[in-house]
Amino acid sequence: MVTGSRVERKKYQKRKRPNRGRKWFKRIIITIIALAFICVLGGAGLFGYYAMNAPDISAEDLRGQVSSKIFDKDGELIKELGGQNRDLMAVGEVPQVLKEAVLAIEDARFYQHHGVDPIRIVGALVANLRAGEIEQGGSTITQQLVKLSVFSTDFQDQTIERKAQEAWLSLQIEQEYSKDEILTLYLNKLFYSNNVYGAKTASKHFFGKPLAEINLGEAALLAGIPQAPSEYDPYSHPEIAQERRDLVLDVMYERDLINEQELSQAKAIQVEDMLVPLNETGIQANDLAIDAYLDVVAQEVQDKLNLNIYTDGLEVYTNMDFAAQKHLYNIVNDGTVPFPNDQMQTASSVIDVNTGHLIAVIGGRKQEVTMGLNRANTLNRSVGSTMKPLSAYGPAIEYLNFSTGTLVKDEPYEYSSGDPIENYDYAFKGDQTLREALAGSRNIPALKMLQAVGLDNAYAFLQKMDIHILNNNQRELVEANAIGGEMTPIQLSAAYATIANYGTYNKPSAVRQVITSAGTVEDFQTESREAMKDSTAYMLIDILKGVPGNFASRSDIEGLHHAGKTGTTNYTEDQLAQLDIDASTYAAPDGWYAGMTPQYAIASWVGYDNPLEPGHYLSLADTALSQDIYREMMTFLTRNATSHDWQQPSSVVEVEIEKYTDPIMLPGPRTPENLRSNELFVKGQEPTEISMTFGQDVPAPTGFNAYYDAASHSIVMSWNPMSGSGHFELSVNGSIIYTGPGTSFVMPAEDIGTYTLRLSYVEGNNRSDTMVITLTLTEELSSSSEESSEDEEDSSDESATNPDGTPGDDPALNPPAEQQPGETPTDPNTSPTDPSL
Repeated sequence: MVTGSRVERKKYQKRKRPNRGRKWFKRIIITIIALAFICVLGGAGLFGYYAMNAPDISAEDLRGQVSSKIFDKDGELIKELGGQNRDLMAVGEVPQVLKEAVLAIEDARFYQHHGVDPIRIVGALVANLRAGEIEQGGSTITQQLVKLSVFSTDFQDQTIERKAQEAWLSLQIEQEYSKDEILTLYLNKLFYSNNVYGAKTASKHFFGKPLAEINLGEAALLAGIPQAPSEYDPYSHPEIAQERRDLVLDVMYERDLINEQELSQAKAIQVEDMLVPLNETGIQANDLAIDAYLDVVAQEVQDKLNLNIYTDGLEVYTNMDFAAQKHLYNIVNDGTVPFPNDQMQTASSVIDVNTGHLIAVIGGRKQEVTMGLNRANTLNRSVGSTMKPLSAYGPAIEYLNFSTGTLVKDEPYEYSSGDPIENYDYAFKGDQTLREALAGSRNIPALKMLQAVGLDNAYAFLQKMDIHILNNNQRELVEANAIGGEMTPIQLSAAYATIANYGTYNKPSAVRQVITSAGTVEDFQTESREAMKDSTAYMLIDILKGVPGNFASRSDIEGLHHAGKTGTTNYTEDQLAQLDIDASTYAAPDGWYAGMTPQYAIASWVGYDNPLEPGHYLSLADTALSQDIYREMMTFLTRNATSHDWQQPSSVVEVEIEKYTDPIMLPGPRTPENLRSNELFVKGQEPTEISMTFGQDVPAPTGFNAYYDAASHSIVMSWNPMSGSGHFELSVNGSIIYTGPGTSFVMPAEDIGTYTLRLSYVEGNNRSDTMVITLTLTEELSSSSEESSEDEEDSSDESATNPDGTPGDDPALNPPAEQQPGETPTDPNTSPTDPSL
């Protein structure tokens, strides 16, 4: 039974509704708290589980240095990286200035936390979220010490389990060691580049002083290097190292550890002025020989696994051919290649064409330190004309189906901007086939090729080989890239290996396997892609076979099937003036050579690090030193192998053409030999039309006879008729005396001497072979002829008719002169009165 009025019931319902909402809210809150509690319990349980399975960490682990082992392609140990070059600090030896610098940049709350710093973790998380990428880490110095002692820094190993174990061990260490002991152990383990481990060792090697004597700037440099030792190496990259040092100083200033005067005074000293020459007494015999290759290995491992070969205790199996690596190092350092001085530098890369494996790498010569400048993968210089097959001719063949016989004219020309372009010899060759223009390294035809195919197509062609040319601070080509462009020797060797490999690009690789300290095995396979059609690659190979020995004499290797391309760069007029070089003096900043066989590709550079320093330019002979490196290295690599040639793919056909025809035509029957050549075409693109520029075959006259008639003092000539619609052409001593259809002719011959008679048949623009008879009239013959002429005249009433219908002599009266073999037909465009007829 319902009681109360309707209004009262509504009031009652309104009063009850808020109570229901509060109940649901309470339930949600309780549920969240319960879930959070469960998560905490679960997290704690999971943390406990992971902690129980954490590896043991001993005092020796904390004090010792985890070494990495580097193996060559045959699995032979070639280098062990570790703490062999290390002086250990004892507790209390860390200077206060170094302690403050390290803590400022690495772990400001080091003395407040207990091994794990939640505040630092949250701060790093917020900073990374703001940046949208990983910019800061939350690890404390204690955690970093654990990593350096027992764990890999492999990105794939940065799991929740590993982070939990790292935190657990850090908490344990904090219970067993004092803060100063932990900091000392940490500074003893750090890698400082140049095979230097530990702050105490670094102070002695870098500054030439005990650690206790270092100043603020030196302490800031030591604090900054370990985060990226190769990048911040003060000897190889002083400018970058100085930026890092100054960042440490700025952080110290912000934390009130130094004042403004101390900051400015420390920054005023250049890093280069702080350093002393490295004492490399600990360098082993092969360290310098493999240094450049090791640098490539370190970078590759860092890029692929985020691991440091100097600190992470790895086993790295490389693609290095140790014998080849040593040979490459020796030939540029022992005088085999005749460098004029010790200042001239070089860089070279050797690649296995079929796999992309880096066989050997050299980054410089006459270098006395390890981890020195590696020009093989950092050189940022134009490769000169070695660019032409990659940016101009290759794309033209690939996208336009050009033939090796395509016509291109070498003539005065300009860039689209109106700026002139010149050939290296400031001359012009006129009509050229694509083959002649590329092998002869003509600049103007290269520009025309690039313009024909277009900048976008050419850039797409390069990108397939991981070549990214920068112009105007963006990835793009300009017309000048037809004859040059910047890339490293490793990139250039990989590009030529692509050509040698029928168009398949293999990304250069120095590392095939890495085993981490945790036992994780990482295998690396070659990254491959089709960068160009096999027809394009084979045509380029066939053209470039004509370079060694012809246009690059010092690269020639007898009995070897190989191909290559030279490259040099030029100074501007202003640079020549700056260097005080006369215009008549040959001077180049860079000399390149890229060569290949079906097995190997080699790219070599020679030049000076600063080509604008007086005297630091290359002579013509100096530029060829890159060819010497190639010749010596390729000879070594192929010493025990049978040389085999590239095989023409089915996508290519070879056809004899008449050169300089456009469109390309087959040779006609009378095309001269010097205008015939065998050229390559993409299958289906070969020509079918026959050139008639030089005419077609016309039968030569037959029965050509001549004799001297003493009675009439004349030469009588006759020949057989022809069935064609043309006419005969008769000349004597180079002058045409008759043209027409007749079959005989009589010419007065009053003077003694030699008469050369030529007879040919002309039909349209075509001319037959020329028949030749030579008669010599002597004084005696002339006199005897005069005496017998009357008798002959009286005794005979027979006559011959001249072609013009006038009476003539019977050719049978005197025996005819012997007909000589016919001559090679002459150019129909030649004047008829030309004696060469």
